[in-house]
Order: sequence, then structure tokens, then C-alpha cells
Amino acid sequence: MPEFIFAYHGGKPPENDADMEKTMSDWRTWFEGMGSAVVNPGNPVGMSKTVSNTGVSDDGGANPISGYSVVMADSIQAAVRMAGDCPMVKDGSGSVEVAEIHEM
Repeated sequence: MPEFIFAYHGGKPPENDADMEKTMSDWRTWFEGMGSAVVNPGNPVGMSKTVSNTGVSDDGGANPISGYSVVMADSIQAAVRMAGDCPMVKDGSGSVEVAEIHEM
């Protein structure tokens, strides 16, 4: 079955402990709902740098990645449907880029 990477963009940091618990609960519920399709739940990521032939940018580019996951799905359309239930998509604070991982 094909694997897909979910590259998360945006999101909002929790403002207090109650927000943190709700955020973590929402993400756990989403991952549990995907069950064995989750190959690697991934992690949030820190500040990024963009490397190009003109140098290095410290701002992470126009839409820096905020985290990643790897899932299995029958098709990119199925993976997109899964991504649509992501907590930060549902609350409007971020987006998920979905791309198939090609074995080499």
C-alpha cells in the first residue's frame, strides 16, 4: 500500500495547560481514528532554514513546515480525506500538504 507524508504548516501553540491537554487529546483522537494507517505519527519540528543555490534563509521560506507524519492509504485521494480531519485543519489554524512517498 502506498505511503504518504503529511507536512503540516501553521498551527497555533497552546496558550495554557488546558489548551495543551485539549490539543494533545484532539491529535491522539485523530491518530487513533486512522488506526494502522499511521506508519509514523511524526513530530512537530523547530525553526527551519531554507537552503538554495543563492544561500541560506533563516525564516523557513514562505510556508515553513511545523511537523510531519507518514500514513498508508489506497490513493492520494484517500490520504487527502484523512488529512481533512487533522485538528489544525478543522480549527482553521493550519494546513496539511499531502505527497506520496516513492520508493527508490
